[in-house]
Amino acid sequence: MLEGFQNATKIPELRRRLLFTLAMLAVYRVGVHIPTPGIDRVALASFFDRVKDTIFGLFNLFSGGALEQFSVFSLGIMPYISASIILQLLTVVFPYLERLSKEGEVGRRKITQYTRYGTIVLSIIQGLMIAAGMEGTRGGGGEAIVLEPGWRFRLMTVVTLTSGTAFIMWLGEQITERGIGNGISLIIFAGIVARLPSAVTSTYQFVQEGELGVLVILLVAVIVVTVVGLVIFMERGQRRIPVQYAKRVVGRKMYGGQTSHLPLKINTSGVIPPIFASSILIFPATVAQFVQQPWAQAAAGYLAPGQWLHDVLYVGFIIFFCYFYTAVVFNPVDVAENMKKFGGYIPGIRPGQKTAEFIDRVLSRVTLGGAIYISAVALLPTMLISQFNVPFFFGGTALLIVVGVALDTVAQVETHMITRNYEGFMKRGRLRGRRG
Repeated sequence: MLEGFQNATKIPELRRRLLFTLAMLAVYRVGVHIPTPGIDRVALASFFDRVKDTIFGLFNLFSGGALEQFSVFSLGIMPYISASIILQLLTVVFPYLERLSKEGEVGRRKITQYTRYGTIVLSIIQGLMIAAGMEGTRGGGGEAIVLEPGWRFRLMTVVTLTSGTAFIMWLGEQITERGIGNGISLIIFAGIVARLPSAVTSTYQFVQEGELGVLVILLVAVIVVTVVGLVIFMERGQRRIPVQYAKRVVGRKMYGGQTSHLPLKINTSGVIPPIFASSILIFPATVAQFVQQPWAQAAAGYLAPGQWLHDVLYVGFIIFFCYFYTAVVFNPVDVAENMKKFGGYIPGIRPGQKTAEFIDRVLSRVTLGGAIYISAVALLPTMLISQFNVPFFFGGTALLIVVGVALDTVAQVETHMITRNYEGFMKRGRLRGRRG
C-alpha cells in the first residue's frame, strides 16, 4: 500500500489533483475560524457547552465546528445536502424532474442548477432563523450572545452565512471537477476529521487525571478498529444478481451473449437514515432549550441518548428511512425495463414485471441487513458511554461518513493509477468505493 501512495505522486495530473484538493480543504478550514461580526464569543461558547446534545450539536458536527464559533461557514454544507435530498424526493412526485433525471448530462446540469437555487433559499431561511434565535439566547451566565440585536444584525448575518454556504458549495464543485473525490463529501469529511486532534488530547488528559484506565482505552481502541473494519466490509458488500444478455445481430455484427450481474449494495441509502433519525429525535431537546414547560422537559428527558425509548425509536426510524430512501433512489421497474430493452434477463425469471418483482424482493432483504448494520454502528457510541463511561467523541453517523468518503476517494485515486499502467493500492483485486 505504501508503494501505491508513492506511485500516486509520480503521475503529474494526479499529483496536481491531490494538491488542488488539499489546498481547497485548507481554504475551507481557514474560513471556519473567521467569525461573524456582532457576537460575544465567550457567551456563545458557554451556550454550546449546554446544547451539545441538541440539533445544534448535530449541525455543529457537519459544519466542522464552525457553528459553535458562529463563523462565516456556520451553516456549513447542510443547506446543499438538504436541497439535494429535497430534489431527489421531488423527482418521484413531479414528472418534469423525473424526465430531467433521465436525460443524461443535460438533465443532470439542470437539476444541479435547481439544487443551487434551493441551497440559497434554504440558507437565507436558516440564516434568518439562527440570527433571530441568537438574539433571544443567553450564555451560561445569563449574558447576551448578540451585542446589538435588531434587523441590522439579522440582515448582516443572513448575507454573511448565505455567502459562506455559497462559497463552500463552490469549493465542493471545484474539488469534484478539478480535484479528486466528491467535493461535498470531502468537505464534511474534513470537518469531522478536524476534531480528531482535540479528541486525542482530551482522551490523554482523562488518562493523566486517572478518570480513564489504560486497559479501557486499549479495549475501546480495539472495538473502534474492529468497527471500522466492519464498516469497510459492509460498505463494499453487495448482492450480485446474474444477468444474461441474448445474442442480437445488428447489420453484420453480433452483440450480446455475455453474462453480467446486477449489483445491489447492502447500504444503498448511505448515511441519510441516521442523519434523518437523529434530526427527528433531538428535536424535542432543541425545543426544551427555548420552551421552559414541564411537558417539553419531560419529552426531552425520555428521548435523551441512552434512554431505552430513544434507542428503540432511533432503530425504528433508521430502518424506515433505509427502505424509504432506497425506494427513492432505486426503481426496480426502471431497471427491469432497461434490462428488457437491451435483451437482458435473469435466468429463471421472466423479463418485465416478474423481473421487477424479483429485484424488489431481493432488494428488500438486502436493505434489511443494511438497516440493521447501520443501526448497530449508530448505537455504538451510546453503548460505549453507558457500559464503560468513556467519552466517545465521534458518533456512528460521523464514522460512517469518514469511512465511506475515504473509500470513495481512495477508489478514485486507484482508478487514475490503473488507467496509467500503475498498480493500485491492493496487489490483488481492486478497492471499490460505496458506488462500486
